[in-house]
Amino acid sequence: MNTNRLSKAMETSLIKQVTKENQASQIYLALGIWADTKGYGGIANFLFRHAQEERNHMIKIMMYILERGGEPKVEAVEAPSKLPKTITECFNMVFEHEVDNTNAIYNLVNQSMDEKDWATWNFAQWFVKEQIEEEKLALQLIDKLKIAGGDRASDESLFSLDKFLESAPDEVTLSRESTADNPE
Repeated sequence: MNTNRLSKAMETSLIKQVTKENQASQIYLALGIWADTKGYGGIANFLFRHAQEERNHMIKIMMYILERGGEPKVEAVEAPSKLPKTITECFNMVFEHEVDNTNAIYNLVNQSMDEKDWATWNFAQWFVKEQIEEEKLALQLIDKLKIAGGDRASDESLFSLDKFLESAPDEVTLSRESTADNPE
């Protein structure tokens, strides 16, 4: 008896999103390493924490596939192909990446609606909300850097920004602990 409650197409799309989240984690790790080698330990710390959050998203989707009777797969991801030259470019890359991921989540939502797969539609709503927060956070980074002076920021301003990001909490909520009542 087939107990998979996901269509083959939906399972494939969810596996693609697992891979996308894994790729995102790698991108944030690469950006964090870049920031650290430039002397921005606080920015690096922020990006490393974000890499873990993306990994948690990957696991959340993998667990959903399993819960629906599917078989998730771990696919290879490419090494990040481009590193920034400036902090502005780094933060812009973060924002562009989050917008790309938002579009991928919207595609899952649209597919779930087309298939009338309401369980997946409901599951994907957590990620819709998450992406609103992710894009807002990326825009806040860009705004804080602009206030500091952008690429012409003084060393003192960049030092303050780096310290601000370093002092943010290190703990990342595990995605599997999120519920409808506590989506954080």
